[in-house]
Amino acid sequence: MKKNYFDLTGQVAIVTGCSTGLGVQMARALANQGCNIVPVARREDKLKEVAKMISDEFKVETLPIRCDITDTAMVEKTVDEVMKRFGRIDILINNAGTGAVAPAEDITDEQFYNEMQIDLFGTFRFARAVAKKAMIPAGYGRVINIASMYGLVGNKVAPASPYHAAKGGVVNLTRALAAEWGKHGITVNSICPGYFHTPLTAETLESEFFKEYARTVIPQERYGVEGELDTTAIFLSSPASSYVTGVMLPVDGGYTAV
Repeated sequence: MKKNYFDLTGQVAIVTGCSTGLGVQMARALANQGCNIVPVARREDKLKEVAKMISDEFKVETLPIRCDITDTAMVEKTVDEVMKRFGRIDILINNAGTGAVAPAEDITDEQFYNEMQIDLFGTFRFARAVAKKAMIPAGYGRVINIASMYGLVGNKVAPASPYHAAKGGVVNLTRALAAEWGKHGITVNSICPGYFHTPLTAETLESEFFKEYARTVIPQERYGVEGELDTTAIFLSSPASSYVTGVMLPVDGGYTAV
C-alpha cells in the first residue's frame, strides 16, 4: 500500500506573518497537503484576501485572525479562538518578523528592543500559548520557528546586529523548547532561510551591488525563489518527521556552507 508521508488532511496550522511573502507561501504549501490554515498578521484586509485565496484554491478551512505578536493578551486570545473553532492546533509556524539594518554603533535602544519583541519574544509568546493550550494536552505538535541564516553567522555587507541577535536567540530557543517539550510528543525545529524576496528585502536584493555580492558568496550563485521553502515546511510539519527535533535547517543555497 502506498503511503503519503506528508498528508496533513484535517490538521490545523497557525502561520504568523501570513499577510505576504514567505508566510503565505508556506501556508499554501501546507494547504496543498490538506491542512486547514489560520493566517495571522496585523493587516486584516490582507489576511482576509489570503484566507479566501487559500480556501478557494485548496478547499480547506481557513480562519484569518488579526494579531499583534508583541501583545500577549492578543496572542492568548488568538489561540483560544482557534481552539474554539477547530478544537486542535497541530502545527505552528512562527514566521512574523522584522529587520533593523544599520551599523551597530548607530542602532538605537528602541530598534534593538523592537527587534527582540517581534522576532524573539513574539516567537516565544506564540509557542508558549499554543503548547500550553493545545499541544501539551494533545500530546502532539509541530512547532517551526523561522529563524535565518543570519542567526547562524555574522555578515559584513548588511549590518543588522539586532536581527542577528534576535534570530540567534530563536535558534537556541528552538533547542531549549525541543528539549523541554519532547516528552509531550512535540517537535520544535527552525528553518534558517537565506536570501529570498520579501517586502522587507526586495529593495536590497534588487540592487546591482547585492546581486554581484550574492553571486560571490552563495554557492548556487542566486537568491531563493518562490516555493523553495515549501518542502522544508511540509517535511517538518509531517507526522512522519516525529524523530526530528531541535534542528536548524538552512535553506540558503549553501551560504552557510562556505
